[in-house]
Amino acid sequence: MAAPSGRSGRRLWAALVPVAILCLAARAAEEASTAEFDVRPGGEVHSFSRSLGDYTCTFTYSAQGGTNEQWQMHVGVSEDNPLFSCSVWRPQGKSYLFFTQFKAEVKGAKIEYAMAYSQAAVGGQSDIPLKQEEFEITETTVSHREGKFRFELSKLMIVAKTPRDEL
Repeated sequence: MAAPSGRSGRRLWAALVPVAILCLAARAAEEASTAEFDVRPGGEVHSFSRSLGDYTCTFTYSAQGGTNEQWQMHVGVSEDNPLFSCSVWRPQGKSYLFFTQFKAEVKGAKIEYAMAYSQAAVGGQSDIPLKQEEFEITETTVSHREGKFRFELSKLMIVAKTPRDEL
């Protein structure tokens, strides 16, 4: 299949590539783990981590308002180990907490693709991504951008490339 051409085609292609990477990572996952955790309001900084082999994903946040919300973290490593994925989300779709900060960090791999969402897809609704200026991506972290983040977070997705051993 050839890549779409033209300006709108490039935008479509740019949108499809990350989705394809995530699908391949999910399908090829030899090892995977999903865990539930509570996101707690109160303004204190909390962290939740999951490790799989040599790779770790840590979600650190501070939130205000409401009561505890049940969230999930999924980590996976593709069959031949080139990709490590980490997803953090609220299964009910939208969080009603006000996040004052967030950061997801991966150890043992470098981020290839990441996205943050104000609302996760549920009940026929689509994911609603944060605006690009609301968060920043480095080699190992995805975090809120001070002064730009609008306090809404419901989902984070990261695909990171693992180091390859050369023979």
